[in-house]
Amino acid sequence: MGRDNRDADYMMNLCDMALGETGLREHRFDWLLGDPGTSGRRAKLPVDAYWPGHQLVVEYRELQHDQPVPHFDKPDKLTISGVHRGEQRALYDARRDTDIPAHGLRLVAIRPADLNANNQGRLTSRNPESDLEVVRKLLARASDEDRVTDHFRCWLLAQGWTPVPPTDEHTDIEAVRGDERLIGEIKGKNKEKGAAVDIGYGQLLRRMTSESPSIRYALAVPPSLVWHAHRVPAHIRRLLRIELYEVAHDGQVREIPA
Repeated sequence: MGRDNRDADYMMNLCDMALGETGLREHRFDWLLGDPGTSGRRAKLPVDAYWPGHQLVVEYRELQHDQPVPHFDKPDKLTISGVHRGEQRALYDARRDTDIPAHGLRLVAIRPADLNANNQGRLTSRNPESDLEVVRKLLARASDEDRVTDHFRCWLLAQGWTPVPPTDEHTDIEAVRGDERLIGEIKGKNKEKGAAVDIGYGQLLRRMTSESPSIRYALAVPPSLVWHAHRVPAHIRRLLRIELYEVAHDGQVREIPA
């Protein structure tokens, strides 16, 4: 795994593998702050890990985050928040739960009980292969479009692209690689398959506000929509610099030649 033996480190390393990106450990955002101390200064609160390419924060919340643990809570000692450490921990967890999504990031909290843990909240056995599958499910999102987006983002990272905040807030995904820029629209499983794909192409057309040849466009769809995406002829896709990608349920991404 490459890091020390703590359960939290083991969990974050599994997240790295599931996401195809190395998260920033103990990351601190300028806007996530603790309570002011005697000097009035507010320290930045850390998060366990942050994956910029996925706009995702993961917190590994061990037993003391959910129930009293005197060893960690220090009930006879008050913090700058005017409460003991256990109450402050709950206060700061609630702040993370509110402030992180408010800043456009996704927050996933993983607990020892999600894997094999004992009554003390310690992982009793580690099987990286089966644990990785559990973590993938914990990080997965509900909708198929979100699933396609996450897999396509992982593939872009593996190809050397860096996801960036979209120029147009309605764009599903945008990434840069050197002088290149890729603007992408994502579609998931949909009862109105043809209409969903047509909407995707229309959304890409509206994004074509620059004549720069360094800008590429992508439409990423699940296998069930590939036939419908082919209804726009290949020579038209070439002229518009639209690349078509099939994103399978297992996360495999295949560029469909024009």
